[in-house]
Amino acid sequence: MARQAQGGCSASQATTVAATLLVLLFLRFHSTEATSTFTVGDTSGWTYNIQSWTNGKQFKAGDTLIFNYDASIHNVAVVDGNNYQSCRASPTSKSFSSGKDQIKLSKGRNYFICSIPGHCEAGLKLAVDAS
Repeated sequence: MARQAQGGCSASQATTVAATLLVLLFLRFHSTEATSTFTVGDTSGWTYNIQSWTNGKQFKAGDTLIFNYDASIHNVAVVDGNNYQSCRASPTSKSFSSGKDQIKLSKGRNYFICSIPGHCEAGLKLAVDAS
């Protein structure tokens, strides 16, 4: 039987602690690297006829969309599919108006509109699919 020094730990205990720390570090960095940040509209920002901006991009749940726009004339409302089609934000829709909004994507289809009257109808809306 191996003797251990007073106050020390055995080799197997040290190995278990080291393995646990490695797993925790892996999980921490793996989950951090798994998400991305996208600026909606790239340099044009949150603007009219933006629907094709998603072409060629792959989004995941947890990714962050940054909406840059003039807060004196636009906003961003997170809506469901029906409100996206009708261009209407419901009283329960989450609305943003800072001009530099950051919104995390949920799994599935995510819908965004400008709820200023006439803006969504003129093409200020976006649907994003996140895996």
